[in-house]
Amino acid sequence: MYIPFENLPGESRVWIYQSNRKFSEEEFSEIETDLKAFVEQWAAHGTSLEASFLLKYNRFIILAVNQEVQAATGCSIDSSVEFIQGLEKKYNVDLLDKMNVTFKLGEHIAHKPLIDFKKMVKDKAVTGNTIVFNNLVTNIEEFNDAWEVPAADSWHSRFF
Repeated sequence: MYIPFENLPGESRVWIYQSNRKFSEEEFSEIETDLKAFVEQWAAHGTSLEASFLLKYNRFIILAVNQEVQAATGCSIDSSVEFIQGLEKKYNVDLLDKMNVTFKLGEHIAHKPLIDFKKMVKDKAVTGNTIVFNNLVTNIEEFNDAWEVPAADSWHSRFF
C-alpha cells in the first residue's frame, strides 16, 4: 500500500539505489509510475506493505517500508530487487553496484568507481568536506540526517 514518504515514521527501513548515470526527465517520470505500481502491490507473506519511495537528483531511487505495520521479509525484499533489476535492463543502467561513490562537485552530482574516488582523494580533488551520499543509511531518520554528509562524517572518511 502506497503511503507518502513524508508520512512514514522515522524508523521505516530504506534501501537506496544509485544510478551510474543521470536519468532523463522522461525516464524518471516513467520510473515514478512503475514504482507507484510496484509499491501498491508490494507485500510480505500476503500482507500489504506500508511503503513508499523517493526519487532524488534524477539518479537515486529510495524505497521505504514501515516495519511497524509489516516487516519486509526475504521474499518481499527479493521482489524489490527483481523490480530494480528490471529497471536496470529497461534503462541500461547500473543500480545495484555498491562499489561506486556518488558525491557533489559544486552543483554537479558525480558518480565514480570506488577506486577512482580513492585516487581523487589522493590527488586532493575531493576532501573531507566534499558532500557524499551515504547509501548505507538504514531508516528514514538516518536518511534525513546522514544521507548527504561531508565525506569526513561518513564511511568514506577512511580514505582521507
